[in-house]
Amino acid sequence: MKRNMIQWLDELKSAKVKKSMPLLSFPGIQLTGETVQTLVTDANAQALVMKKVSERIPSLASVSLMDLSVEAECFGAQVVFSEDEVPTIVGKVVSTYEEARNMRVPKVGEKRTGIYIDAIKKASALITDRPIFAGVIGSFSLAGRLVDVTEAMINCYEEPEMMKIVLEKCTDFLIEYVRAYKQAGANGVVIAEPLTGLLSPDLAEEFSEPYIKKLIDSCQSEDFILIYHNCGNSVIRIIDSILNTGAKAYHFGNAIDMREMMPHIPSDIVAMGNIDPAGEFKNGTPESITNVTTKLLKDCSKYPNFLISSGCDIPPQASWENIDAYFQAIESFYKSI
Repeated sequence: MKRNMIQWLDELKSAKVKKSMPLLSFPGIQLTGETVQTLVTDANAQALVMKKVSERIPSLASVSLMDLSVEAECFGAQVVFSEDEVPTIVGKVVSTYEEARNMRVPKVGEKRTGIYIDAIKKASALITDRPIFAGVIGSFSLAGRLVDVTEAMINCYEEPEMMKIVLEKCTDFLIEYVRAYKQAGANGVVIAEPLTGLLSPDLAEEFSEPYIKKLIDSCQSEDFILIYHNCGNSVIRIIDSILNTGAKAYHFGNAIDMREMMPHIPSDIVAMGNIDPAGEFKNGTPESITNVTTKLLKDCSKYPNFLISSGCDIPPQASWENIDAYFQAIESFYKSI
């Protein structure tokens, strides 16, 4: 369903009682009985999980799978699948400048990208009471999966031109991929750019910012917004570069303190974060997640542009008892003020 997403963001900031938008999709397998492997290879299973999750939680939006292997697989990377865990990439696709020059930019729809686009189309027909967000990887994080994460850091110094060729090709692909999500019915996309969190401010400005900005400028509109996610522990050091990308909202991981981050965020920009996905949603208790959720709300709710969320994608085997306690804690907090 088409929505004015700029207006949607303005309403979130002005609301006295705020809802949450956790990166929550994979735990839906516990509601449908599917495996993770089925979920990442079947559009119908993805759409059903999104629907079941949206029926279970009072979230601001429905967020699809944050499977950061999809785009790299499309470029030829090897993917390791598991019944219980999110897919991972092994090996690399590009090692030399010549290989970077010859690397083909795949068509959107190849490999599993077609499945993910179809899942958003199906989900948008099932979920009409809230916006729907797809998930994609960011340019530098995708490049890191193609050249190897460690090599990506080294190449920023030793092979910068090779890295920039790879980054340009990744960005060109991602622009078309995001546009396909928009056409399929998504109201926006969450861009996961975690690898940039390992870069210095200068390197982030050179090897991530311009490519993410190009992606955002090419796709963002009144009815379609992009949310930038980074779960690195040094994002406060590169926050100026991150904000320069022009996303309409930002989502941060639990490696940082949101109390330290919020003063850096302009009041007209929404910032989300950052309850620990593994430590609390998966391995915590209803009591512990209630306590940390309430504390974060007490610390940051004074900022109208703050929205509580998970720190990153919530693992498939996260406890639904903990997830329910998280939402109950948010409801109780706003009832008490």
